[in-house]
Amino acid sequence: MKTLEGKRAIVTGAASGIGRATAMLFAAEGASVVLADIDAAGGEATAAAIAEAGGRAVFVRCDVTRSDDCLRAVETAVGSFGGLEIVFNNAGIVRRADVVETTEEEWDRVMAVNVRSVFLMSKHAIPVMVEGGGGVIVNTGSGWGLKGGDRAASYCASKAAVVNLTRAMAIDHGPQGIRVACICPGDTDTWMLHDEARQLGENEAAFLVSSAARPIARLGTTAEMARAVVFLASDDAAWITGTTLVVDGGGLA
Repeated sequence: MKTLEGKRAIVTGAASGIGRATAMLFAAEGASVVLADIDAAGGEATAAAIAEAGGRAVFVRCDVTRSDDCLRAVETAVGSFGGLEIVFNNAGIVRRADVVETTEEEWDRVMAVNVRSVFLMSKHAIPVMVEGGGGVIVNTGSGWGLKGGDRAASYCASKAAVVNLTRAMAIDHGPQGIRVACICPGDTDTWMLHDEARQLGENEAAFLVSSAARPIARLGTTAEMARAVVFLASDDAAWITGTTLVVDGGGLA
């Protein structure tokens, strides 16, 4: 029996990185997946890869900062697969700058993509989950949502908001049969980590080496993050809600 057999899911940021890896693992574990991303080419490529592997997925172009786009993703899950039990709110961006360097527009954009998106997708998904008898929402936080980091003021603030929003949603919607949890990845080998090096004007190779400085002396992989999300979304985590799962090779320790 596959872990997510018969489940219907939405994954935001599914065109690349942790989102793509998780969407593919969801499908491999038996879920039907709506792939929501602003990157149409990447999203369609993920859908094609899932189909080639024998899974079920449909791509919907979605700007997660827009309510109507998030509603369309939920409606796609219902229309294509008949319901919705799992949402992985994963889409995110980073701006490496302190509060003086950060423009108001950059601050608003980071908060919109990283926090508003969780609010909007959950707002539209929860009524469908309640009607279907319950579900699971997994949000992507960060180690820097649990402690501070240098030159990442907007990102740290946004991910701390995601962590506490997770707790609030778990309290509100647990009685309706909905679990809400948060994964807090450490530095993972994705395009976003490479982009951080460029934003900071640092040598990419040296930056990646410094990012791997933790008890398990390497970067995380998208596959490792995906396995953690599948666990939280599965019945193996049936009594886990309102909490964070740190997956960071010991970095916070």
